[in-house]
Amino acid sequence: MTNKIFASAADAVADIPDGASLAVGGFGLVGIPAVLIDALLEQGATDLRTVSNNCGTDGFGLGKLLEARRISRTTASYVGANREFARQYLNGELEVELTPQGTLAERMRAGGAGIPAFYTPAGVGTMVADGGLPLRYDGQGGVAVASEPKEVREFDGVPYVLEHSIVTDFALVHARRADTAGNVQFYGTARNFNPDAAMSGRVTIVQAEEIVSAGEINPADVHLPGIFVQRLVEVGRQETGVEIEKLSSKGEDRS
Repeated sequence: MTNKIFASAADAVADIPDGASLAVGGFGLVGIPAVLIDALLEQGATDLRTVSNNCGTDGFGLGKLLEARRISRTTASYVGANREFARQYLNGELEVELTPQGTLAERMRAGGAGIPAFYTPAGVGTMVADGGLPLRYDGQGGVAVASEPKEVREFDGVPYVLEHSIVTDFALVHARRADTAGNVQFYGTARNFNPDAAMSGRVTIVQAEEIVSAGEINPADVHLPGIFVQRLVEVGRQETGVEIEKLSSKGEDRS
């Protein structure tokens, strides 16, 4: 069996080149492969094209690569809570493909499943299907590049828009546990975009809080089979070090 374990995050991301496409797991502050992202920041690759639910937050996750001007294009469904993202996008420094959240998840999953495209009702009757979404602004309030119209087809009288799957050069993923064969277990809401991102990468790199021997994870608890994982690095227990995103009126943590 091929050894998938790397000694460090730096070793695991060392060959990611300039211009690479990356599927990155996580949602908000949850399930972010922050150790791998930090290693990539140190490694120096630039002109990166990311696919992720959101492009990090200010000072955390993909937000660090964004602040360093290392991301040229991103495909995402949520772009709030990141002032630098908004600044770069509106100033024409960053190309952004906005897509509905469920569609984004399915585009990545479909890429890993070998499905080239699929029809969905999400986005029909909007600029998602009709075109015109600003991909890049000109920095002066105008749109430099807009999205093209997509194919719409009716099935049983209901219109659906054609969406193409996503396959990326690399995927960066956070997991609670992995075994030496690459089988992965996620914890709680970290099981959001991480499995889909992992499936869409040609080379999938997993930062696991713990790596155990093959067979130690009950097969019923495997959320991602090892066939989708090429590289593993053990990173220990992770804390974001970032304040929670929302407070209730009673000050309870609901992140």
